[in-house]
Amino acid sequence: MFIDLDATEDQLDFPVVYSNARAGTATRHLTQPADNLKPLFDLIVETLPGPVVDPAAPTQFQANNLDYNDYVGRLAIGRIKNGALATGTYTLCRVDGTQQPVKITQIYGWRALKRIELASAEAGDIVAVAGIEDIGIGDTIADRENPKPLPALRIDEPTIGMVFSANNSPWSGREGEFVTSRKLRERLFYEQKKNVSLRIVDTEQPDSFQVTGRGEFQLAIIIETMRREGYELQVSKPTVVTREINGTLHEPVELLVIDVPEDFIGVVSQLLAMRKGKMTKMIHPGSSRVRLEFSVPSRGLIGFRSRFLTDTRGTGIMNALFDGWAPWHGAIQARSNGAMVADREGAATPYAVFHLQERGIIFIPPGARVYEGMVVGEYSRDVDLNVNICREKS
Repeated sequence: MFIDLDATEDQLDFPVVYSNARAGTATRHLTQPADNLKPLFDLIVETLPGPVVDPAAPTQFQANNLDYNDYVGRLAIGRIKNGALATGTYTLCRVDGTQQPVKITQIYGWRALKRIELASAEAGDIVAVAGIEDIGIGDTIADRENPKPLPALRIDEPTIGMVFSANNSPWSGREGEFVTSRKLRERLFYEQKKNVSLRIVDTEQPDSFQVTGRGEFQLAIIIETMRREGYELQVSKPTVVTREINGTLHEPVELLVIDVPEDFIGVVSQLLAMRKGKMTKMIHPGSSRVRLEFSVPSRGLIGFRSRFLTDTRGTGIMNALFDGWAPWHGAIQARSNGAMVADREGAATPYAVFHLQERGIIFIPPGARVYEGMVVGEYSRDVDLNVNICREKS
């Protein structure tokens, strides 16, 4: 695996530890019995170098992530680059060049997965600080007398938007604990406090909210998290964020980096060509894997991940970064398959589900309750299909 990933000679000369995660044991030699994970932790401390810091330099702490706590407010998470950090007064250096005095009220560290309160922290420590409500990602907490900001961080702009609204389907209120638009609004704006890449605005409809993020995957995580918390909601299909530059419609473009076995170069290139993607670089290190770089519109990546993993048999790796704005690329085929739609309310019969399996992918099991207009499957042809999937008793 290391050779396929084009590892260097130094990286190939790595120490080996034998571990059993289920039993919670690790050993350096198979002939030696293992009782705990101490050999693994000792090896990490011996092998990995510590942080390169200057303890005598003035304090520099940069916020790399944000969180929110109901008791202490916004938390800035990051690593102390130089100096030390304790509760007290410091200078906040913003990314726009302005500075202002601020006061840190609490400092938190981590012990395993538990967050603990600290009296102070030194250079190299990863901590969370409280007391600064308007701090943003990239801002630097510096020494009060000699403030020196760190280089600013670039935050990718939101590119994909969806409309979140209260559920108004025929079966609304049957599953979730929180079903009103007021609860939905509170939860979305709470998410925005600790997720700075989100943009949430009210719409003309009082029960709907426009949510924009970095991609469909980020929005899907938010939806699934809210569902598990008991929120019942409905969302629109994802759409791309556009802007007008010099009188021309522009859309966001992604730099897509793909690492796949060389046998799938043609498959991946064909998939992205259909989505207006252009290959800009191909690196073949001589192993069995190839690294490809594409410039592709953000809307071309909607629904691409699942198709990519299927066609590469789970061996492909992909990562996308915001790469600016470009003129509108034209129409992209949005759907290659049709939809199976129930034409009445009732329970899906095993007979109907069995015979519909040959026509596509069924989303529901036999016996599931459906309502008129509910999408119950994906048809293998490019047509919509009304399905008589249930039969009410007379």
